Amino acid sequence: MSLQKFQTATAQKITQLIRAELILPASEQQPVDMFDLDSEDLPEPTSLSELGDLFRVGGIPDETIVAPNAQGRWFLSTVDPAAAIAKLPGLAVAPGWCLVIYLYRQARAGMGATWAIPESFSTTAFLEAALRDTSAEQIPRPEAAKPVMEALTGNFSVASFLAASLLYREIKEIGRFGKLAHWSRHRLIGAIPPNQPWQWRGKAPQDLAPKVRVLPDQPAAVEFFTCRLTPPVSLFRHVDQYAAGSYRLKSTDQSIALIPPKLPSQRR
Repeated sequence: MSLQKFQTATAQKITQLIRAELILPASEQQPVDMFDLDSEDLPEPTSLSELGDLFRVGGIPDETIVAPNAQGRWFLSTVDPAAAIAKLPGLAVAPGWCLVIYLYRQARAGMGATWAIPESFSTTAFLEAALRDTSAEQIPRPEAAKPVMEALTGNFSVASFLAASLLYREIKEIGRFGKLAHWSRHRLIGAIPPNQPWQWRGKAPQDLAPKVRVLPDQPAAVEFFTCRLTPPVSLFRHVDQYAAGSYRLKSTDQSIALIPPKLPSQRR
């Protein structure tokens, strides 16, 4: 068994690399309901690349595809998450697969869903078919799609497992904001923030550095800690367990301490 610790700054840098590649364009982050351009003569897109060109100019025919909107209708994003994976140590999208993002937007909240799909199924017409009869409760999932982590390959180094754990959470957070935001409210930490009235759920950990443990039969485990900055402000322990020879994981996010909310008499 081998155990490797990482500096918190290393994990933070990996997170920054991922987020820099997953920034949504303004037309998708805060869509407008009307388009200024006349879309009568625009061609119907057949790929995500052509779809992106139409999104950028803002002229999408309603009868052909679901345009970015803030009315609670799912639509396709033009962002390619594979660009983020290409920046990470020891990770890659498996040959023959690509990634696609669906977004859901309302005025004050939003979420997303990211899937891996075979390249042969990546046409816009095929991806749009998954948008039929969807709602906030029914997330679009194309035929033959599978979770992103099951479509990853790599060198199975300790650094690649740390990157995979951070990627897993960033992928789940794509498109989330407002009351539906989750992971973006967390910050990686390497020590307990001092001078706070932490209320512990069990024994306080002594070492909060990110760690990767690789077992003799090659499954791996990753542990790291975060602080959620929104009330109730809490410390979290994150543990991921990987299957041997795979980046498929079982993830646990456990609150280990919190700052108790102030009573009305204490709020002065």
